Amino acid sequence: MDYRKVDLNLLVILDALLEEGGVNATARRLSMSQPNVSFALAKLRAFFKDDLLVRQANRMKPTPTGERLREPVRRILAMVDAEILRTPTFDPGQSERCFTISTSDIGELTFVPKLLAALSKRAPHTVLRCYSMTPLELESAMADGVVDVALGYFPDLDGPALYRQKLFEHPFVCIVRADHPEVTGELTLDQFLSLGHVVVAQEGRSQELFEQTMRQRGLSRQIKLRSPHFMSAPLLIAQSDLITTVPQAVGTTYASLAGLRLLRPPIDIPPIELQQFWHRRVHADPAVRWFRALISELFLRTDPTLPDDPPVMQYDRHAG
Repeated sequence: MDYRKVDLNLLVILDALLEEGGVNATARRLSMSQPNVSFALAKLRAFFKDDLLVRQANRMKPTPTGERLREPVRRILAMVDAEILRTPTFDPGQSERCFTISTSDIGELTFVPKLLAALSKRAPHTVLRCYSMTPLELESAMADGVVDVALGYFPDLDGPALYRQKLFEHPFVCIVRADHPEVTGELTLDQFLSLGHVVVAQEGRSQELFEQTMRQRGLSRQIKLRSPHFMSAPLLIAQSDLITTVPQAVGTTYASLAGLRLLRPPIDIPPIELQQFWHRRVHADPAVRWFRALISELFLRTDPTLPDDPPVMQYDRHAG
């Protein structure tokens, strides 16, 4: 038999006929005309080469072939209804889904603590997985469904199948040791340029904003160390007269690890624009829609690394 010659509507009518035992009752149940039901039954009989239902007294009874088809047809229709036609839903309280994000080290410091806290309350059985990828790898991973959402500063992530939402802008800070002999108050431009600098070259692109500002202003500084490891920087700064300029999320973490001071940079540096990105393939996915809405609720116009009060840009963990 060529299954392409029978459509789903005919199976719906066959299911009703087998259940109702009559053309008129089936027509009423399906809101169809009696001639249309009779025409459909004729097509079914021709396809299966069997009468399927025969009249006995006042009711039509299934033939052996009709009886054999009863349960398979019912299972097929139930599967189509449950797995194809039914609108998918997401229950955060019961879901065991693993949500995947791609973000930088700074992004983990910025987003993950608050996100984990919210998930533990609203979706306690879910898991969060973090990746760090290049823009090319990331766009491919999002297209393949490996990554649900990218969070952070991704100026190169601009494919036609991508959506984005700006969340907030994040500032830079300068860091020196708490007892720095030359920097006792606000940081001046002369001090900033005369000090030796540590540059943390992470995988993220945020450092480029600062470097671009320096070039545009025609400013140069003394770079004493370039390092890919941001966790070593606070100890280097705490044990030297060097200075570094980093996103504030990193600076706040640094200050909690060593005796450091956070200072406002003496030049205006454009803030980092942090966004969430997602691919068209998951745009309508109920779970990812819920996850994106949660991210928006937590971070839209809200930088979690900034205090509720206006930030004090000098910080000494040993003070007070």
